[in-house]
Parts: sequence; C-alpha cells; structure tokens
Amino acid sequence: MSEQNVILGDAEYLLHRYNEQADLFHFLPVPRELHRNCTFISDEHLPKNLAVSQVSRAELGNYAVKAAPVHFIFHSAYCCSTMLARVFDIPGTSMGLNEPVILNDMIGWTRRGASEAQRNAVLDQALNFLSRPFGEDRSVVIKPSNICTPLAIPMLRMQPESKALLLYAPIESFLQSIAKKEMWGRIWVRDVLLGTRQDGYLIGGFSEDDLLKLTDLQVAAVGWLSQHAAFANVIKIIGADRVKTLDSDTFLARQKDVMHALNDLYALNLDGAQIKELLSGPAFTSHSKLDQRAQDGAFDAKARKEEQLQMAELHGAEIEMVSKWTAAVAGSQGIAMDIGSPLLA
Repeated sequence: MSEQNVILGDAEYLLHRYNEQADLFHFLPVPRELHRNCTFISDEHLPKNLAVSQVSRAELGNYAVKAAPVHFIFHSAYCCSTMLARVFDIPGTSMGLNEPVILNDMIGWTRRGASEAQRNAVLDQALNFLSRPFGEDRSVVIKPSNICTPLAIPMLRMQPESKALLLYAPIESFLQSIAKKEMWGRIWVRDVLLGTRQDGYLIGGFSEDDLLKLTDLQVAAVGWLSQHAAFANVIKIIGADRVKTLDSDTFLARQKDVMHALNDLYALNLDGAQIKELLSGPAFTSHSKLDQRAQDGAFDAKARKEEQLQMAELHGAEIEMVSKWTAAVAGSQGIAMDIGSPLLA
C-alpha cells in the first residue's frame, strides 16, 4: 500500500486544511491521544512540528473512503460545547472532532467569493474524510466552530442519516460569559457580528449607524439572536426528527439525562454502565479550556453558577437590561426565544 493510501485510509491523519489556490488538501498526523490533549484541533493548539502531507483533490476522485455515520454539535459559543464534544472520545464507539479547521476554511473561502456549488463540492469531499472512523469506532461526532453555522444545512443534506444537536447558552448566561472575558470578549462579539453580516444571516432591523450605536453587550445579543434565528431555520429545513436543541444550563443540570438522550439521537448503543462511566470521566470532571492537571474538582452546574453570580455582582444590571432588550428585539422581528425541538422533554 502506498504512503498516500495509508494517509487517506487512516483517520489518525486528520484532514486539516484546504488550499483553494492549488486545490490541495492538507493532512496532519493526529492520533487519538493528541486529540485528547488539544482543546481544539487547530494550529494554535496542535504541536508545531507535525508533518504536513499535501494531496491534490483531483487525486481523491476515485478513492473509496471508509466512512462511519457522522453526527454534529452546532453551537453558538460559550455554551459548554467543547466539554460535550470531549465526551464522544469513546474507543470502540465514537470519536469527537473538536472544531476541524477545514470547515472554517470553507467559510473563509465563501467569504472570499467561492460559489455555493464550488464550496459544496469540496465540503462534501472533506466531510467524507472527516467521517473516517478511528480503529473499531462505529461513528464520528463533529463539533464545528461557531462560525460554521452556514454549513449546517448543506452538511446535513450531504449526510442524510446524520443527526445534529444545536447547543446554545441562554441569553443571560451568554452575556455573563462575554462580560467575564472583559475586553477580549467584547472584541470577539464585534468580530462575530462582522462575520455574521458577511455570511448573510445577521438579523434585520439595524442600519450600520444603528449597529455602531449599540453597546458591547447589545452587539453580543444581536449576534446571539442571529445564531438563534439561524438554528430555527435549520430545524425548519432539516426537520425536528433529525435536529434537537439544548441549552447549556439544562446540560449542566441534567447531564445524565442529556447523555442518555444523545445516546439515542446518535444511535451509539451505549449501555447504562458505559454512560455512568462517561459521566465520571475527564470530560465532566475538568474545565475543557484549562489545563486538566490544574483542576481540583469538577466544572459542573455549581461551578458555573458561582461564575454567574460573580458576573451578576459586577454586571447584573446591564445584563438584565440587555436581556429584556433582546426579548423585545426578538418579538419585533418574529424570532422565537424558544426555537423548539428540545433534546429533553
């Protein structure tokens, strides 16, 4: 077997980037253990010395990819999505891919002028390689970056057996997270707003002058509402049988129920003992974005509540005002704050 066929056939060679000028895919050697040790499978978090293998996309036309069922976690940021994606590293059952950069490349390429047909041809091929199973695993769960919401409908259409979870933080919790990040969080929400407008799913009702007059937390709320409306559209187009919603507060408060429901949604066939083991594992007992070795206990509903109380003391009045303003904007534009299709009854 040629070296190229080894790379193409092995999920431990991550499909990492797409070079649109040369029409090349980049693969990196990323074994399971390295996935576990990286917050995200991005250049910022992966080791710098990984050997890049470049493969022309034309060479892949006749390659038969061994693919497993693939499912998705789409999210609106600051909603425990990284924590949840880590859960699906279950040898023999599934592997969770935490924000593959090649999906971000599809968004960037579209912003630079690629047509939907051009992008979808590459996206379909990329998705097939992302769905290669690790070892004896039976499925793959992909958590794209929050900027990849425009890819949700095309990817679910490309994979008609796939199921998706739409994960989000309630508006108050989201605003608390942004306030906690201080200047960097406030810069981030403005970057998100610009991207959302460029991608064509920014909610209406605001002129450019109107947007410039908004406070940072109002900008955050407009971005949150835009994601919320986009999620509602995913449910409408793909169907509530394939797409379920969950908020982060419910996830943290009802972890056992959530894992049983996702086991059913993704058809993982885990038994009660396996789910119990997952609930006591590292995904639920350390902060997903901090060094696990530095943690003294679980990052759970109690820990998150303590963070929220701290933010309420500092920013509670503003967060309450912006939350009420968000509901009023949603009502004026016919955007449901409850978009339905809940994972848990």
